[in-house]
Amino acid sequence: MNYRSLGKTGLRVSEIGFGGEWLERHEEQESVELLKYAHSHGINIVDCWMPDPKSRDIIGQAMEGCRDSWYVEGHIGSTYQNGQYVRTRDMNHVRPAFEDLLKRLKTDYIDLGMIHYIDSVDEWNSVMNGEFIEYVHELHEKGIIKHIGLSTHNPVIGKLAVETGFIEMILFSINPAFDMRPATEELESMFGGYDQDQLSGIDPERARFYQMCEEQNVGITVMKGFFGGALLSKDRSPFDVAFTPVQLIHYALTRPGVSSILCGYDTKEQIDEAVAYETASDDEKDYASVIANAPFHSYSGQCTYCGHCKPCPMNIDIAMVNKFYDLATAQPTVSESVMEHYKALEHTASECVGCRSCESRCPFGVGIADRMNKAAELFGC
Repeated sequence: MNYRSLGKTGLRVSEIGFGGEWLERHEEQESVELLKYAHSHGINIVDCWMPDPKSRDIIGQAMEGCRDSWYVEGHIGSTYQNGQYVRTRDMNHVRPAFEDLLKRLKTDYIDLGMIHYIDSVDEWNSVMNGEFIEYVHELHEKGIIKHIGLSTHNPVIGKLAVETGFIEMILFSINPAFDMRPATEELESMFGGYDQDQLSGIDPERARFYQMCEEQNVGITVMKGFFGGALLSKDRSPFDVAFTPVQLIHYALTRPGVSSILCGYDTKEQIDEAVAYETASDDEKDYASVIANAPFHSYSGQCTYCGHCKPCPMNIDIAMVNKFYDLATAQPTVSESVMEHYKALEHTASECVGCRSCESRCPFGVGIADRMNKAAELFGC
């Protein structure tokens, strides 16, 4: 298993994580064993947005005796009322629900205290100016939550979270289909009908959100990476082609700022399929060819950092040069951190000999040699 730094938290999380929402479907001991099996394969981060007692008890049992080797995303504002999940900011429910989380997880701290599920600007303003956010800061000051996070499906909210300076990581929904949709406050619309006009490459607002996270060192963990399973089926995929789990994992992990993708699992075999990413070949990870050959897509001219351009005769990591170039040009001036990371590359854009062999391999027709020239001019090397 490979591990990545989760933004400014300093935590080293597994690239493949555990999204816990399916735990309730199974017998309790079966789900406990599933979590333990994932942990034995190096998975060390789990998301617990679920407020139901069964799911929380399962995670608590699975972590017993090894709590320090797990990182938990525990949600504040996800409550269980009359046998149902209720998202609320009513402190009469928020406090007891969070205390219940600690009790059932058999712990006295949560690694990542998540401000649960904000998608609208009105709710953001309400949460950030009231008793709820005061409670979050209180938990943080007492060390009950070690780091403050937030979950959202809306890049507008994601950008506002980055700008606070105190939100250190964000749980965000990322997959090739979502990335083509403009920001919305209505999550369900993201699963609706797609037509060719809507499949027009990565939405600029989403791309900018990813760039901001990379620039400000705000880590991203990924939810809904498989589009509710639809992208795994040709009949249900808006692209009219099916992806593999490894391809979708690679897509998420190549977005700027992303540290881990949290997959949902029903079986040990599904864990094996996800963890297989760590030993997969470049061909097995190749999501770009799937998108490029789909009946419906329009990524033309956009670098998706897929790495198809390799190998370079000068050993330039073209995808990383393009990523840093995109980060740099998103701002009026090149930030010191982007400049520093760019100059740390073993080979920079100025070494490009203009052979254009990379361009023949790019699925999206990116003018790579021209971009290398622009990057060399921008960064000065």
